[in-house]
Amino acid sequence: MKLLLLGGGGREHALAWKLQQSPLVSSLLVAPGNPGIAAIAECVPLEITNPAAVLALAKARGIDLVVVGPEAPLVAGVADALRAAGVDVFGPDAAGARIEGSKAFAKEIMLAAGVPTARYELFTDAAAAAQRALSWGPVVVKADGLAAGKGVVVASSGEEAAEACRALGALPAGQTILLEELLTGPELSVMALCDGSRFVLLAPSQDHKRVFAGDLGPNTGGMGAYAPANFLSDAQLEAIGQSVMAPTLAELERRGCVFRGALYAGLMLTPAGPRVLEFNARLGDPETQVLMMQLDEDLAALLRDCARGELTARPLRQKPGASVGVVLAAEGYPDAPKLGDAITLVEEGADELIFHAGTRREGSILVTSGGRVLTACARGASVAEAKARAVALAGRLTWRGRHFREDIGAKAP
Repeated sequence: MKLLLLGGGGREHALAWKLQQSPLVSSLLVAPGNPGIAAIAECVPLEITNPAAVLALAKARGIDLVVVGPEAPLVAGVADALRAAGVDVFGPDAAGARIEGSKAFAKEIMLAAGVPTARYELFTDAAAAAQRALSWGPVVVKADGLAAGKGVVVASSGEEAAEACRALGALPAGQTILLEELLTGPELSVMALCDGSRFVLLAPSQDHKRVFAGDLGPNTGGMGAYAPANFLSDAQLEAIGQSVMAPTLAELERRGCVFRGALYAGLMLTPAGPRVLEFNARLGDPETQVLMMQLDEDLAALLRDCARGELTARPLRQKPGASVGVVLAAEGYPDAPKLGDAITLVEEGADELIFHAGTRREGSILVTSGGRVLTACARGASVAEAKARAVALAGRLTWRGRHFREDIGAKAP
């Protein structure tokens, strides 16, 4: 198969690395890619949120399967255009991508499907949301639309929540605001590869959103992850598949949306049972980096079967042990990351991988070009062993002002 992978972050670097291992893949094209991906696949510049441009490239290069990494092309309808032209694509149509593009729509789907979730209120006026937030006290404030992982504020008081409503209301994504019940318990990411009605579950993983160790500081796009996150037995994980993924796919299909792509459920394991905090319509970042290191399957075959509606529902094979990924961020991230700093890379050891995200080339020099720059990943016999190796690898990667968390996976069961 000739594959086209859309995206240029750490998630896409990990997907490219895994896809290249498939005997089914004769060529892999990545748009736009990054310097790390360019070392293992052909990269081409492309406006990936332009459906016509993506379709033209796929047709010109005889692409058999398009894999969409980030959410923006999905919301823009790239998958719709490809399917309409007869090109297989892993990624939902724009109608399905609304489950990530609109938190209000996601809540609507959850309630209609009977998926357990937190109590919430919806506002189309930021001032009204701020006024109501004062009476909620501790609450989660969410912008309805896409906000690059920064549209959620966990407020510890009504006053903080009101300020968050005003701040999010000034963003394009915040024209609708949700106030959501603040739940307690460990968070878990469970992702399913779906063919419209059937699905297979990747290993549960745990992301670390706060920028500083000890879960302090503002939320980010993710500062690291590990897998498997064994908070659940196999039977409990299967139950989440049946109580969350299955009814959500069925409700989307009832509305005329056949969801063929990755359905990501962000869960909180509360004392009353698992509750869905959010849905995403694509694989997570940085979770994908560790999930690909754990997966003992032909990824290209799985994604092809999803795209064609031919998936066989079964438990996926996983490698023994665990994987940990530590995100290295630019100075000033997440508020005002500094770009253009020269990066010093090192050789990877056995069972170690460095995935690129916010990097670019200036001649022969690799420099920072985004807030989250690299993910240092390592495998080990346990989460603790993998964590020690990943942190040590991160420590050997240097540039001015870079920072990372040394406690990724520290709370693993």
